[in-house]
Amino acid sequence: MATQQEVLTAGSESELEVEEAVRRRYTAGARAPQAELCCPAADYEPELLAAIPEEVIARDYGCGDPTRGLRRGETVLDLGSGSGKACFIAAQRVGPTGRVIGIDMNDEMLALARRAASEVARRLGYANVSFRKGRIQDLALDLEQLEAWLAEHPVRSGAELSRLEAKIEQLRRTTPLVASESVDVVISNCVLNLVRPEDKQRLFCEIHRVLRPGGRAVISDIVSDEDVPAELQRDPELWSGCIAGAWREDRFLEAFERAGLYGITIQKFAAAPWRTAAGIEFRPLTAVAYKGKEGPCLDRRQAVIYRGPFRTVTDDDGHTYRRGVRTAVCDKTYRLLGREPYAAHFEPVPPHQEVPLEQAPPFACEQNARRDPRETKQGAAAPATPAAAAEPLPACAGPGCC
Repeated sequence: MATQQEVLTAGSESELEVEEAVRRRYTAGARAPQAELCCPAADYEPELLAAIPEEVIARDYGCGDPTRGLRRGETVLDLGSGSGKACFIAAQRVGPTGRVIGIDMNDEMLALARRAASEVARRLGYANVSFRKGRIQDLALDLEQLEAWLAEHPVRSGAELSRLEAKIEQLRRTTPLVASESVDVVISNCVLNLVRPEDKQRLFCEIHRVLRPGGRAVISDIVSDEDVPAELQRDPELWSGCIAGAWREDRFLEAFERAGLYGITIQKFAAAPWRTAAGIEFRPLTAVAYKGKEGPCLDRRQAVIYRGPFRTVTDDDGHTYRRGVRTAVCDKTYRLLGREPYAAHFEPVPPHQEVPLEQAPPFACEQNARRDPRETKQGAAAPATPAAAAEPLPACAGPGCC
């Protein structure tokens, strides 16, 4: 069975067919409702839908609700915003102090969303939504700026092509569609699978780029329980129908990790498949992942205690935590484990005496050691004796050991 990467050898012609099929099908979906596009798997609060024009709701093609959990005042970016339904729901969740940006490359979908935006603002009493034209795998390039430039500088020669390429890089650098570290939450609803295979990891890297440290991505998409075979991947109509481009469920989560995101969690997983093709089950999945684990590992004598319920767990960076043990961690890991999605599972143990960040030595995260309790006693008196060398965590061995 061919992998998605192997399918790329079929050439650029099939890639253009895929992109054109997506454009054609969603243009039709903007003009009239297309019931077969993705699956209506989300239950939306009626009061949130009341502010949204019916023509927007009727032309929404998704498989989940990534807007749940948005907070007041947040800046939200919706990838593949389509008719704008998720943006208008997000607008109500973040409130008048928040901001919502929708990105789409389909002109008719953008026109529909922009037309509805003024009506939604009138019903809500505030306007906090804008829509921009771009490819979700290239969030730096503003396509409307590029198209305006091309109207005045048509490309008719190799020299003019070079000038176009230089202009594209200038636009990405000086006036990016979405600036780096400018949004709190990236959401998407059944759109990432429409991107060509060779652009998919770039798409996740773009998500990482635009998120602020501490921000998160909440993505609803269609995944498969097996690899999609080459013959299905080459079918443009199946691609535009959210079948051919589906990730295998485990590889979907791995894509977040490869982009440098952490705390990757399945938020919702459909028990029953939405569709079955060639014996492969396709179902909606919503995942959340976070940005912010970059930086050096410094020793400020902190520890964490894993609360359970498992005897031992290992995080994405290879740190091992044994239930009930004061595990030595670096300052960065200590802060990460105090935030979602980890905070409910770990008890933070601060040091007996605060170590200034500028004086903290490097920390060897690979040691997986127990923190000596003399370094973390919280009484007023200083420890009677100096702390001993770090003690390795107990090994997991014997019958029934996980």
